[in-house]
Amino acid sequence: MRRMLRTLSLSLLQPLPLAGLLTILTVGYSLRFVERAHHPVALLLLGVFLLLFTALQLLPEARRLPQHLVLLLMPAAALGLNALTMRVGASQVLLVIWAACAFAVWKPRTAGLAALLANAVFYLLLRGSVHSPLSMVVINMGFQALAGICTYYARSAERSRDALARVNADLLATRALLADSARNAERLRVARELHDVAGHKLTAMRLNLRALATDPALARRDEVALAERLAGELLGDIRQVVQSLRDDRGLDLATALRALAAPFPRPALRLTIGSDVRVTDPAVAETVLRLAQEALTNAARHAGAEQVWLRIDDEEGGLRIEIHDDGQCAGQLREGNGIAGMRERLAALGGALELGRTGEGGLRLQARLPA
Repeated sequence: MRRMLRTLSLSLLQPLPLAGLLTILTVGYSLRFVERAHHPVALLLLGVFLLLFTALQLLPEARRLPQHLVLLLMPAAALGLNALTMRVGASQVLLVIWAACAFAVWKPRTAGLAALLANAVFYLLLRGSVHSPLSMVVINMGFQALAGICTYYARSAERSRDALARVNADLLATRALLADSARNAERLRVARELHDVAGHKLTAMRLNLRALATDPALARRDEVALAERLAGELLGDIRQVVQSLRDDRGLDLATALRALAAPFPRPALRLTIGSDVRVTDPAVAETVLRLAQEALTNAARHAGAEQVWLRIDDEEGGLRIEIHDDGQCAGQLREGNGIAGMRERLAALGGALELGRTGEGGLRLQARLPA
């Protein structure tokens, strides 16, 4: 219940829904000028419209059929007020709000045709009741067009902003992996240089010092023995440094994954990586990033999730990746292009993907990768 109220508040406090909500409340205030006998029916119809408007804000983008049904019922409730509230123009205002909602969900051509049909019905209802019904309908259509166009371009800007944020996150995550891979390559190069150059020359120097120590004239000199011992200790130190540089700690998946999730306002990523996980292959790391990216996108777009849990563990020489969210997946699970892309990426590396639901109704993904 608390989660539902939080989702409702977050949805309705967005600029466009908030503007619509305030306008509906203003219409509710204007109903005080309606004849007292019509108050109950008028308030009921306005309440139905408000309920439909609120439901539309809560429905995830993936629930297209319920969205279409809500948008078809909204003008019916608005037009039902026409006979009761002709003096205050409640129907005209509610139709403007509905037009904005229609252009936010439907394609412009579909929304435009639906608006023409609704206004045709509105014109038929006005005939015989007002002096110039066509003028009233045309003026009303102008306001609807303004609201619809503004909403359409506002939603387009939001989608473009979200797409740009995802691309930027992708670039940041990829850059983090490339930088980590470059650091590993540089460490390996330095280790080779130390081993091949410094190590070789120190070994040669130590052999020469040992040869000098066998010379009767120098055999008793403590300086020669000390120099040979120091050369041996330095050679051992260099070998330890080379070994530590060669120790493969793997690519820094945690930094890349957090960079990938940072631009998403929701869901929040809860990341756990096992202490024994080592990923050295950039192709494997890239696949893990793409799995996480698709899971975050699906959770935000289709499930309305607030949190996504990602856990990576080492399992028999490979990786086990488990991702689940706290969203709600309605109906039968269907694999779209995103899931198909996941399977293809995993299959290219010899991995596999399992799809299912959590006990609370969220989506669960389990992937295995050789690494």
